[in-house]
Amino acid sequence: MKKIICIFSFLLCFSVFHAQELYTVNGESLELKTEVEGKLDLLWNIIDGKYRYFVRTEDNTILELKNTKADRKYQEEYKSVLSELTNNSVSTKRLNLTLFSLKEFIDSYNASVDSSYQSQSKRSKFQFRLGVFGGITNSPFIDNPNNEKTPLFGAELEVLEAERISRHAVFLQAKHVLEQEDLMYSTTELALGYRFRFINKESFSLYGNCKFATVNFSKATVASENNGMIVTEDISDTAFDVPLIFGVGADINLSKNTFITLAYNELFAVLIDNQGNFSTDFTLGFKFNL
Repeated sequence: MKKIICIFSFLLCFSVFHAQELYTVNGESLELKTEVEGKLDLLWNIIDGKYRYFVRTEDNTILELKNTKADRKYQEEYKSVLSELTNNSVSTKRLNLTLFSLKEFIDSYNASVDSSYQSQSKRSKFQFRLGVFGGITNSPFIDNPNNEKTPLFGAELEVLEAERISRHAVFLQAKHVLEQEDLMYSTTELALGYRFRFINKESFSLYGNCKFATVNFSKATVASENNGMIVTEDISDTAFDVPLIFGVGADINLSKNTFITLAYNELFAVLIDNQGNFSTDFTLGFKFNL
């Protein structure tokens, strides 16, 4: 175990050492990280609690990118420096003095002047899908002695990567379970969950769901006997849970941006108990890309 820790520490120190080099800029000795390498290099580090950015030219000249404030107005000197170095070939209009913005800018310039340059900046793009659904449920996590089925309906916002057919997604779901005469219970649930696509094709996907956080606004009518008389009481409750509820579902592609959805929900939960009825929770829905 000690050997493993020593090796890990050595590799960590080597990684830090390798990632940072010592430079002298205007007489100041600085350890800087190299973020982008090309016709222009981007160097940076957090020094005395402040982010500082530098650009290095092909002749090894290092210039600091600054944004000083005078008369309550930022001077944006970094834009002038970069405009001059790039011969105004890349617009600085929307350029911010942040690591990601500078990285995109310098990456774009390097690619424009060197056909062999490999892009080092990648913006994560997300796709949003909005869906509506309806179905039936026996609410397996509440007391339901006669295993009554009740209607439900809801809506869902799904977020996944747009650059490829992503297996991973997160979703925010709102659903309402209606009350019926034989089961005087209704609830409105807000849930945050994760989805993994086991089968992941453009025309069809099959996935597992996990709801890891829920808020339920529930109403129920409870009957009890008091001196030979049946007394009913209306109860309202709000509950936050981390239940880890699992289910399965499928998306069937209708067109480039629309899907039919099928789901078998609330199969089991890790942190809340089933009340004796195996899940009968089915939904059919429609989903489209925003």
